Amino acid sequence: MTPRWWAAAALVALLAALALITALRVPWTSPPAPRADQIAALRELPADAVARGREFRSALRPSMYGGMAIGLVAALALGLTPLGAALVRLAGRPFGGHWLAQALLGGLLVVFAGELVGLPFAAWRHSVVRRFGLSTQGWGGWAVDLLKGYAIAAVLGAIVLVGFYTITHFAPRWWWAFGAAGAAGLTVLLTFVFPVLIEPVFNKFTPLEAGQLRSDLVAMADRDGVPVSDVLVADASRRTRAVNAYVSGFGPTRRIVVYDTLLREAPAAEVESVVAHELGHAKDRDVVTGTLLAALGAAAAVCAFYLLGSWAGLLRRAGVESLAEPRAVALLLAITTVAGLVAGPLQNAVSRRIEARADRHALALTRDPATFAAMQARLSQVNLGDPDPNPVEYMLFASHPSTVQRMATARAWARSAR
Repeated sequence: MTPRWWAAAALVALLAALALITALRVPWTSPPAPRADQIAALRELPADAVARGREFRSALRPSMYGGMAIGLVAALALGLTPLGAALVRLAGRPFGGHWLAQALLGGLLVVFAGELVGLPFAAWRHSVVRRFGLSTQGWGGWAVDLLKGYAIAAVLGAIVLVGFYTITHFAPRWWWAFGAAGAAGLTVLLTFVFPVLIEPVFNKFTPLEAGQLRSDLVAMADRDGVPVSDVLVADASRRTRAVNAYVSGFGPTRRIVVYDTLLREAPAAEVESVVAHELGHAKDRDVVTGTLLAALGAAAAVCAFYLLGSWAGLLRRAGVESLAEPRAVALLLAITTVAGLVAGPLQNAVSRRIEARADRHALALTRDPATFAAMQARLSQVNLGDPDPNPVEYMLFASHPSTVQRMATARAWARSAR
């Protein structure tokens, strides 16, 4: 078979593996809690808090949709016209148009051109978050975090761009195979590296002081069969009033991380309820599942890119001769942007199912539905969430069940326990 046939076969196999893992590892059979319980939960929430959350989300909406729209327009303008290829050529010109200079400098130029177009909308979002009091971060701190993000993106982007175009340069017929393996491997590597190298760039972590809460959290993790090496406190309060907790790392590096805002806002029982939910992710190996799905998806994307390389009309629009040349980086980013928008609702549907399973795990572990419901109400109020969002936006953007769904789950669990 020709390389194209092998690439097509690999793509089919990868998509089949994605479908199989999604079917086996995602809990599709459990329906949401009854709507009557959701309505009852909504009535329990303070009306002014619900109105405040909806006002906040409404204020965020223009900047969110505007940022998405301008990002898509910028990606298409760079990728489906010769403009992107021209930028890559311009970046490589001081180095004699060398392919490596075009891949690295031209690729980063195209990436950050798209980022800069969306910067006003990011600033708009930050101004809204500050106006509603959810952010404690001034413009200076916001700018520093933004530059940190750009620096990390530049490093990761450089690795991807140089690696990808080195493969396409030296293996022009079989680059899809090496590229797919590299994309999958890099995805897995980042899962391990992120908690150790990336998280400390944005937050400082200190051990939770010895006391009853620390002992209870460690004991709960041991009881759940998910032993942790430490309980850490993240200094989230220097940029937000939002509350949260999570479990990160694997094996001997697994640790519970609690926002300092959560410790200030919530009583100990509610902190345990949040951590119990996060332990559910570790217990069910949700991070492993997500990493595997992401790795397979990245490998499938590389195979799909290779197959798209025969679409002459697409290449002609971008002003390039092949997807394997560095001048085509803008076209690849445009395809990736469109694919991400299309795949987003499906990814969120998968995430909501997994989060709902972690909720049920927390209820079974703590056996305290009242505290679980109270914690969900507190999360919504402090984080300025809409507890019962618009169904269309919920389907498109929500990665977690709504607040009323989670509170209703606690009600249903309490009835079944009785």
